[in-house]
Order: sequence, then C-alpha cells, then structure tokens
Amino acid sequence: MFSSLLAAVAAGLAQNLEIHTRSLDLGDAAAVRERGVYERIARSLRSAAADLETAAAEMASAVDLPMAAHDLDAITTPDVLEAFARYVAAEDDLRRLLDARHQDDEAMLTAIRAEVGSLEPGARSDDSQLTRT
Repeated sequence: MFSSLLAAVAAGLAQNLEIHTRSLDLGDAAAVRERGVYERIARSLRSAAADLETAAAEMASAVDLPMAAHDLDAITTPDVLEAFARYVAAEDDLRRLLDARHQDDEAMLTAIRAEVGSLEPGARSDDSQLTRT
C-alpha cells in the first residue's frame, strides 16, 4: 500500500507538470527551458511510479507467505539499526514535507476550483492568484 501511494503521488506530480507546460509561452526562452526540465522530470516520475506500482503488486502478492525463520542475531546488528533508522527518518521527513505543503496546496486547489468554476466556456482569466512561489 505504501508503494502504491508513493506511486500515485509521483504520477500525480508528473501529470501536473505536464499540464502546467501548456501554460508556458514558448516564445519566451525561459519558458522553453522550463518546459524541457518539466518534461524530463515528468518522464522520470512516471518511470518511478511504474516501478513503485510493480513493487507494490509484488509486496501484495507476498502477503500470504508463511513467516520464515529468522536469525535474530543477523537482524539485530548496527547496520540493520542504521538502515531502519534512516528509513524512519525519511518517513518523518516526508510527513513534515507533506504537512508543510498541505495548506498551500489546499489553497491552490480552492483557487483553481474557483477559477475553473467562474470561467465561461472558452473564456480566459488574467487573474494572477494562481501564481505560486
């Protein structure tokens, strides 16, 4: 499940970057560079998402494996402790990042919903409230 959720975030970010590039004025050299960067990042994110989905499917298929015997001495070593501590720290970093971004992302989502709902078919808005720094 964890890998599947990470895959969904990666795929969602890739889609948002791809859609964002439609707003770029390709007559501007900076926009052309931005588009290239976002396209490369989106490809990488889609690849990562596919790999994460594959891992999630494999993990899900292994859920019914019987518990195997383990050597307690082999899994209670400093390198095991260090690896697991890094994993937990990475989860904490991700949680803090998501918590910090959540309020801004919700505000952006509300602004986009308002803008999309306020547009007549074919109309465009000059409203800059969607600009994010």
